[in-house]
Amino acid sequence: MNNVKWPLLIYAILAAVSIVGIGISISEHSVIGGVGCIAAVIVIMGMGFKTKRKMRQNGEL
Repeated sequence: MNNVKWPLLIYAILAAVSIVGIGISISEHSVIGGVGCIAAVIVIMGMGFKTKRKMRQNGEL
């Protein structure tokens, strides 16, 4: 539990911020912002899963 996986933590924080952005976009009635944040969540989550898979293959997890 001592080792923090910084890349995975950063991806998780960015995904959470994007999800918050979706809520803000909905409250502001901004379709463009909502679509952008949804796209950002998809891209960030994909990059996070890709990084996790690569770390598992290298034996870092």
